[in-house]
Amino acid sequence: MVKRVQLVLTKDVSKLGRSGDLVDVAPGYARNYLIPQSLATHATPGILKQVERRREQERQRQLELRQQALEQKEALEKVGSLKIAKQVGENEAIFGTVTSQDVADAIQAATSQEVDRRGITIPDIGKLGTYKAEIKLFSDVTAQIDIEVVAS
Repeated sequence: MVKRVQLVLTKDVSKLGRSGDLVDVAPGYARNYLIPQSLATHATPGILKQVERRREQERQRQLELRQQALEQKEALEKVGSLKIAKQVGENEAIFGTVTSQDVADAIQAATSQEVDRRGITIPDIGKLGTYKAEIKLFSDVTAQIDIEVVAS
């Protein structure tokens, strides 16, 4: 029967867990590597309370961020459609493409709210017209917005 040791990680350890996680490891691994490298400490009742307090604070922070994302989604959906002006060539083809940065700038101009461009998913836009963009505001909160590409 193998005896395991409970530790609380003080730093992220690959293939084991993140900082603050409670892990069960072999005694030799704890004694020879994790504790001497200051990657973990023994799980005492006081440390377990601290870990639980940190988890609760993180949960509260995530709830606040989700609420902010929902409010931002409502504001974006009220805007309806964004107009982005681009130079046009023959057959209504635009010069260059509409990028997620263009969409983020248009959102900021329309709503005065900053949106991370990496969360914006747009189709390939090469001509004038109306397109749909999806904006990921939080892990489970996404907003859809219409983009109207017009000639400048």
